[in-house]
Amino acid sequence: MSLEDHVEELASDLDVDKEEVRRDLENLVNYSVPMDEAKQSLRRKYGDGSAGGGSGPSSKAIGEVTTDDSNVTVTAVVLTSGRRSIQYNGEQHVIREGQLADETGTISYTAWDGFDGGLEPGQTVQFGNAGVREWDGNPELNLGESTDATVVDETLDIDAPVGGEADLRELEPGDRGITVEVQVLECETKTIDGRDGETEILSGVVGDDTGRLPFTDWEPHAEIEAGASVRIEETFVREFRGAPSVNISEFSTVTELPEPVSVAEDAPRMSVGEAVESGGQFDVELVGNVIQIRDGSGLIERCPDCSRVVQNGQCRSHGAVEGEDDLRTKAILDDGTATVTVILDDELTEQVYGGDLDDAREHARDAMDKTVVADRIADRVVGREYAVRGSLSVDEYGANLNASEFDESTADPAERAKALLSEVDA
Repeated sequence: MSLEDHVEELASDLDVDKEEVRRDLENLVNYSVPMDEAKQSLRRKYGDGSAGGGSGPSSKAIGEVTTDDSNVTVTAVVLTSGRRSIQYNGEQHVIREGQLADETGTISYTAWDGFDGGLEPGQTVQFGNAGVREWDGNPELNLGESTDATVVDETLDIDAPVGGEADLRELEPGDRGITVEVQVLECETKTIDGRDGETEILSGVVGDDTGRLPFTDWEPHAEIEAGASVRIEETFVREFRGAPSVNISEFSTVTELPEPVSVAEDAPRMSVGEAVESGGQFDVELVGNVIQIRDGSGLIERCPDCSRVVQNGQCRSHGAVEGEDDLRTKAILDDGTATVTVILDDELTEQVYGGDLDDAREHARDAMDKTVVADRIADRVVGREYAVRGSLSVDEYGANLNASEFDESTADPAERAKALLSEVDA
C-alpha cells in the first residue's frame, strides 16, 4: 500500500480529517517509525476502540512515561537545549535535543522540524501530544508539528541542574546542550570523508580539574588550539571506545577564557573490576600484578600500509606483505577484582625490555628465535606490581588498556591488600 492508501484507511476508520492524518503519519514515518507502528500510534492517539479507546494523549509525570506510550502530555522544566544538524532523505535538518525534568525524574527529548515551542533552559513548559519513542532502551519525547507547547507559570521541585554546565567527569554519552570550561591539551587537524566530500576537523584532548576527555570539533573554531582555555557552549557527547567524547558543532559557541583552566595531573585510580564494569575510561590508573605476557608480544611485524600485526607474512587487510619490525607488549594485569590486557607501545616496550628495536633484532638473530625478546620481557615484569595509566576500552573480546605510563608500583602490597579486603567486607 502507498502512503496515500494508508491515509485513506486511517481517516475512514477513525473518522478524522484526512489532512490531519496525512500530516501525523508523514511525521512519524519521517522519524523512521515503521508504518505498522505509526498506524497503531495514530489509532491510539485518536481512539478507535481497538487500541484501548480514549480521546487523546493522557497527562503523565515523567517518571510514569514508558516506551509503551504513544503520545502523552507532560509538564516539565527544560534542563538543556542544544541544536544539531542531521541528514535525512538527502536533506539537512536542524533539530533540538536535550533533557526535561519534573519532580519524578528526567527524560530526553528531540524537537523536529515544525516544532515551534519554547525550549529555553529554566522554562516550565506543558507539552501536549508529545510522541514517545524508545532511544537506547529508554523512553524519549518526540516533539513535532502536532505537539502543543505552552510556557506555564509554575515552579517544579526538581532535583537536577538547569543550563547544562558540567565538569568533564559528569559527562555521559547522550548528553546534549552541555557547557564545559576546559583547557585544550592536544589538538590536531584531520581530513575526513564528510557529507560533502573531504573536510577538515579538529580532534584532540581537553581537560579540567576533574579529568580529561577526547574531543572533536566538526566545524573548526579558531579559539580551539593547544594550550588555550575556553568555554564551549552547546556541545553534545558521544561514546568513543566506551568513554564520553565532547563534540563541538557549527552551533557551538567557543569563548576564550581570561584565566587558564586548571587540569588534574593524575588520572583517577580505580580497581580493575570497577574500570571494566564502567564500560570504558579515557584516562584511568590501574594497579595490579602482571601475571602473564600474551602471544603477540616482543619483536613483531606490522603491515606497511595499515600497521596491523602481520601473521606469517599475511595482513588481514592487504594479504601477503613484507612486514616492518616493531616492538609491542601485551601484559595481563590482575588486581584480584578482574583482569585487563595492558598494551605497551614501542617506547614503553623498550623500557621494560631494556633495549631498542635494533637490540631486539640482534637478540633474535643471535638466538635464531624471535620469541626470546618476549621471554626477556616476561622475565622482567611477570610477578611484579605496576601502576598503569592509559585509555581503557571494553568490548566482546575483553578489556584492553592502551598504556601511556607503566611504572613499577611503590605502594606497600600489605597495605593495598588490607584496603582491598576492607572493600570486599563492606
